[in-house]
Amino acid sequence: MNWLETFRTAADAIRAHRLRSVLTMLGIVIGISSVILTVGLGQGAQDKVKDQISALGSNLLIVSPGSTTSSTGTRGGFGSATTLTLADADAIADAIAVPDAKQVAPVATGSASLTAGETNWTSSLVGTTAAWLEVRARTVSSGRFFTSSEVSSGANVVVLGTDTASELFSGPVSPVGQTVQIDGSELTVIGVLDSSGASSSGTSEDDIAVMPLSTEKRLTGSTSASVSTIYVEGRSQDTLSGAYQEIDALLLNSHGVTASSADFSISSQASLVTTANSTNKTMTVLLAGIAAISLLVGGIGVMNIMLVSVTERIREIGLRKALGATPSVIRRQFLVEASMLGLLGGLIGVLIGYVGSWVLPGLIDQPVSLSLLATCAALGTSLALGIGFGVYPASRAARLTPIDALRSE
Repeated sequence: MNWLETFRTAADAIRAHRLRSVLTMLGIVIGISSVILTVGLGQGAQDKVKDQISALGSNLLIVSPGSTTSSTGTRGGFGSATTLTLADADAIADAIAVPDAKQVAPVATGSASLTAGETNWTSSLVGTTAAWLEVRARTVSSGRFFTSSEVSSGANVVVLGTDTASELFSGPVSPVGQTVQIDGSELTVIGVLDSSGASSSGTSEDDIAVMPLSTEKRLTGSTSASVSTIYVEGRSQDTLSGAYQEIDALLLNSHGVTASSADFSISSQASLVTTANSTNKTMTVLLAGIAAISLLVGGIGVMNIMLVSVTERIREIGLRKALGATPSVIRRQFLVEASMLGLLGGLIGVLIGYVGSWVLPGLIDQPVSLSLLATCAALGTSLALGIGFGVYPASRAARLTPIDALRSE
């Protein structure tokens, strides 16, 4: 019996028991589709995290102040101190001291109620410099961003996030050119930012009012030179590590502290991505492991049905052997049948997985990223399951002697 005849015979055997074959493949179908969707959800979550973190800025280092300690010994969290100043930002911007830093944007933050006509909305105030737009990789959808001269003069201008603009201004009227009031001061809206879809420190990056640093200080009544954060854009992804070390050494020296008692912290986008992806990978592996149990059950189902098939076809096996079929031919026939069941189950599972990848994002608001490698691995696994769990039934069929098989009822 040649290979073509072997495949034809296996296909005929599967078609002869359609319902049984479908039920046999069900475990593999469920397992393969579950694994594909689980891996796709995990990869989609990682991609979503990367996109959100990238929206916070490219090649970005975030310098934050340290913690405070009250008179009673109560220690605040990171960022609660006022140890970073404009002088620190100017020092980091020095190309000699930190050659791997491209641009620096110090930021002072606050919160205030903005009023436009009869409408009011409480939003986050961000006081910064003209470099903020490029450092944070943001763009304006309409209007413009403020200039360095407007920062120096403390101009009463503001650039709104998309959420803030939509809350204050509705209808066809463009926010650009309109005015908003903050604590009695009137500011002109000169631009609206594009949506980033990201959040930082629990605050939406689209619900902000960005203004010159000097203007924010005046509105909040702050007279100190402290800033809440210093954003630093590296010259490239490859030099980001160098910029990190240069900034760390500079601030340790200027603040007169050691690494163990540093009153500041530096984080990078890479560390945020690593932390987030580590959690996602753990959950993906856990869910994939649970889905793999379905594959094991499916494989056992294939072996069980193949053993039943051998029992039902003992006389056929005996007749084939009596006509000259060798044990290897008999073994090959049942292995091909088992592998076809596994592969068909895998193909159906992949199809269900791809359909699920189109449907699920609309239901759970979570992207599903499928890869060709995962698909090929799933098909290979289903084929291996069919072959692996078909070895014992095939070997049992091959060991039957013709005389015993023909005598069987």
